[in-house]
Amino acid sequence: MRSRYSAYVVRNYEHLERSLCSEQRKDYSAEEAKRWAESSEWLGLTILRTEKGGKEDNEGLVEFSAKFRSEGKEHEHLETAIFGREEGKWVYVGQVAPKGQTVHREQPKVGRNDPCPCGSGKKYKKCCGA
Repeated sequence: MRSRYSAYVVRNYEHLERSLCSEQRKDYSAEEAKRWAESSEWLGLTILRTEKGGKEDNEGLVEFSAKFRSEGKEHEHLETAIFGREEGKWVYVGQVAPKGQTVHREQPKVGRNDPCPCGSGKKYKKCCGA
């Protein structure tokens, strides 16, 4: 995981492609990787947890946090990545689907028959809630 993060930082797109499993490589876009890497200021990688991934294992998990700044805003990418061995080398296979997150509203939920918050004067259900 650290080598893939570092590849984004130093813009080593060849390593990003090489460190994907053959199935993932089919969908790899060097242009998309370049766009993301060059539009971001990379602020740090934190490994939160690992499972397996030792010398005798053929697969492993890495839960990580990658922080970056894009368009003046700081972001955090959280992922549980799956790695496997291909031809003796560790490669990125995919990710564990994230569990649903609880939504915390800052303001009360707008009811269907409440005035639309956009200020149109219409009911929410007939305006932005349609």
